[in-house]
Amino acid sequence: MSQDNKASPSASFDDFMKIDIRCGTIIEAAPFPEARKPAFKLVIDFGPEIGTRKSSAQITELYNPETLIGKKVMAVVNFPPRQIGPFMSEVLTLGVANASGEVVLVSPDSDTPDGSRLH
Repeated sequence: MSQDNKASPSASFDDFMKIDIRCGTIIEAAPFPEARKPAFKLVIDFGPEIGTRKSSAQITELYNPETLIGKKVMAVVNFPPRQIGPFMSEVLTLGVANASGEVVLVSPDSDTPDGSRLH
């Protein structure tokens, strides 16, 4: 897997403010064998304001469903839902590629309430 290290085109601060990135806790994780690329189906709790949302995440190289339960993650919660095979992904769970190209989930480094917004 190649990494694109080039910066994206400029975006304004207003563009950034339109993207709603929140902290949530993974409460369910299961294999997604119907996906074109290896992935898991996740259910993430974003607290009382947003509730639970589903996400498809290509994170099978470094994670397994059992260890994902209870993990804090960051996700974009205001993109339109996206149909991925038979599954409707409602949020974009965020990750970054490590040196080997494997996706590492983005998580807060200390405990934060579900639904906390990225500033």
